Amino acid sequence: MSESPKQRESDVVVIGAGPGGYTAAFLAADHGRKVTLIDAGEQPGGVCLNRGCIPSKTLLHMARLLSEAREAADRGVSFQRASVDLEKLRAWKNEVVSRNASGLRQLAQARRVEMVRARARFLGSRVLRLTDASGDDLCLGFNHAIIATGASPARLPGLTVESDRIMDSTAALELPEIPGSLLVIGGGYIGLEIGTVYAALGSRVTVVEMTADLLPGADRDLVRILHNRLKKSFANIMLKSKVVSLAEAGQGISATIATEGADSPTQQVFDRVLIAVGRLPNSSELDLELAGVEVDRQGFIRVSQQLRTGNERAFAIGDVAGGLMLAHKAAHEARVAVEVLAGRDARSVPAVVPCVAFTDPEVAWVGLTETEAAAKGIPFEAARFPWAACGRAASIGRTDGLTKILVSPDDKRILGVGIVGTGASELVAEGVLAIEMKATAREVARCIHAHPTLSETVGEAAESALGITPHILRPRR
Repeated sequence: MSESPKQRESDVVVIGAGPGGYTAAFLAADHGRKVTLIDAGEQPGGVCLNRGCIPSKTLLHMARLLSEAREAADRGVSFQRASVDLEKLRAWKNEVVSRNASGLRQLAQARRVEMVRARARFLGSRVLRLTDASGDDLCLGFNHAIIATGASPARLPGLTVESDRIMDSTAALELPEIPGSLLVIGGGYIGLEIGTVYAALGSRVTVVEMTADLLPGADRDLVRILHNRLKKSFANIMLKSKVVSLAEAGQGISATIATEGADSPTQQVFDRVLIAVGRLPNSSELDLELAGVEVDRQGFIRVSQQLRTGNERAFAIGDVAGGLMLAHKAAHEARVAVEVLAGRDARSVPAVVPCVAFTDPEVAWVGLTETEAAAKGIPFEAARFPWAACGRAASIGRTDGLTKILVSPDDKRILGVGIVGTGASELVAEGVLAIEMKATAREVARCIHAHPTLSETVGEAAESALGITPHILRPRR
């Protein structure tokens, strides 16, 4: 008979050390709780820090430097042809990740949060089985649990070829090589961001997207500007298309691609393939049913507005709880869950959650889009301010931008803000604040925006919603 695992106790256990998990653990510790933070990874930070947000943005920054150097030639400044030392670039990316992970360890130690590297499974409503890398087990009892196990890249059914040349986002961010040609399956933000990196490094990138446009869900006015620029940096963008089969082909991968309206599928060979078709919740290996925690048909944990699960002692936050799969949404939910643990009547009902694609140009939006408004029958008026009329955009040679505001027709209250252009990820924060504060276009327009800045375009778009902007000539009625 095998020896029963030892048992320990903890007040609050947090399963998953990503942005939602470590935020929950740190804040719970700040409330005086004894906290155990459990994660199977080598270092804290979850997918976002180790295999997602941070490494991708690090590489996108370097890609932007390469693009700016090439574009400078048209403005009178030329550089020698850039060379890429892949080993050094990979080391820089890893150093950024390691530095952030080290900071998280220090914060955990300062707060006396116990960090345990192990895989967790529920044995009951108040106990976990932890299995470490060597296979040793430990039972951990708890008063409360916060499940923050995140999500993993989805696979396409039928495309099951086992090959190192077929990558998910995790493998692609490891920069195994700079392939001569790269097929990106999926035109969402993950595929476009990684495609942008590889295109800047020198790969011929082809994107295949099954819907009618890139970035499904984003405002079409914004996507159109991004699409026009990507057509110059990508080898091909195939919309209303899908990859029906993949096969080894010598030193590459042969892809059969069917396009709506075409007489027959086409076959192309690529050096590497990236599959970026969404993410699935990491819930199947937790034995949630033993804890009384319910999931929906897709595997997302069912939660209330207070992030409570069917087990009154267990909460779920972030990607595994469904909704927008964004790190900042997970961190927000962590704050709510800890507030509820502290006995406060907190709820996760944000007015809006900002979304960003860190492409070039960046695309960011918050609140209502035109597509959503039309689908829901919500009346709105749209005001647009093109960056061709922005002095700052002209000075940096990036007039390929647009700031758009949706307002209610009666009181001009701001319903949505969308921005495409350099730095859109930073500019959208003003839109978040405006919508959360129920601001009107007049209130935003009256705020003095520094000149010359890109943030002026938000104020100008608000003025445009009122019909008073000085930098757009409107025809006389």
